[in-house]
Amino acid sequence: MSRAIILMLDSLGIGGAPDADKFGEAEANTFGTLARFREQQGRTLHIPNLVKLGLAKASELSVGQYPEGVEKTEEVVGAYGACSEISFGKDTPSGHWEMAGVPVLFDFGYFSDRTQSFPKSLTDKILARANLTGFLGNCHSSGTEILQALGEEHMKSGLPILYTSSDSVFQIACHEETFGLERLYELCKIAREELADYNIGRVIARPFIGNNAADFQRTGNRHDYSLNPPGTTVLEKLINEQQGQVLAVGKIADIYAHQGISKYIKATGFDELYDRTLSAMDEAQNKVSSLLTLSILTQALATVVMLMAMPQRLKPLICACQRLWQRCGLTIFYI
Repeated sequence: MSRAIILMLDSLGIGGAPDADKFGEAEANTFGTLARFREQQGRTLHIPNLVKLGLAKASELSVGQYPEGVEKTEEVVGAYGACSEISFGKDTPSGHWEMAGVPVLFDFGYFSDRTQSFPKSLTDKILARANLTGFLGNCHSSGTEILQALGEEHMKSGLPILYTSSDSVFQIACHEETFGLERLYELCKIAREELADYNIGRVIARPFIGNNAADFQRTGNRHDYSLNPPGTTVLEKLINEQQGQVLAVGKIADIYAHQGISKYIKATGFDELYDRTLSAMDEAQNKVSSLLTLSILTQALATVVMLMAMPQRLKPLICACQRLWQRCGLTIFYI
């Protein structure tokens, strides 16, 4: 095999893991639920390319039932499978690291309180090192909701917005222009260091722009400060032992703390992610004779809202898959 291309669709699960009940997600099946919802709305989920590659059959293998409202095909050209991770928890890094051969057999730390989420001793240290007089937030929230609630106050006060979620994360939102992007990154680096004893998976810089709550929008300058994987991934082995390369498209390099990554290719949004992936494939073709293996990792985010309300957002994925297999005859695994 001269190349491997991994397309990771975060949040598009095809069945709950055995420990899903611990997280209030027993019998979870995002793909099947969305397909059934659209069928009930009279809007069948039409994804012939993904079905042909084996996505629906992988879902059936996982839960024992073919997803409602998804067309069937006799011709499946991809290899498909379903598995449950053995890593503890459900955090982004643990799933990605296990795919790369390093399961997480320990518990990440969490800030479980919905309000007053962070210990004062922690925030006091961060503020002192960053020369800040205070902060906003200190709660669980979605990124968009907290900007609506606190974005304008942040711009007036100059205080960063600190928040978390059910994942092992410490997130900091700041305006790119009034607070400064580099200043936000430095604040996140301080937080990453001060969180050493808390075993938090990621510190996430969440920059945004806009003039008021009506037009705030997060930018593509997000940066994740992740813990290092707890072992040697196949990506590192590919580079160090096989003289190969790993091209990381999108934020996926951050998830691996840039360990086992030869080249980081920045991309934001569906169209740019797939365009950069295809360009990376072209670049790899020129070098493949000198490489034993080449991996291209692309992260695309598929959310409930996109599938339910905006099915047209799937079109770049569908078209990209078709272009991928036409170009190099890939075997694509859906897991």
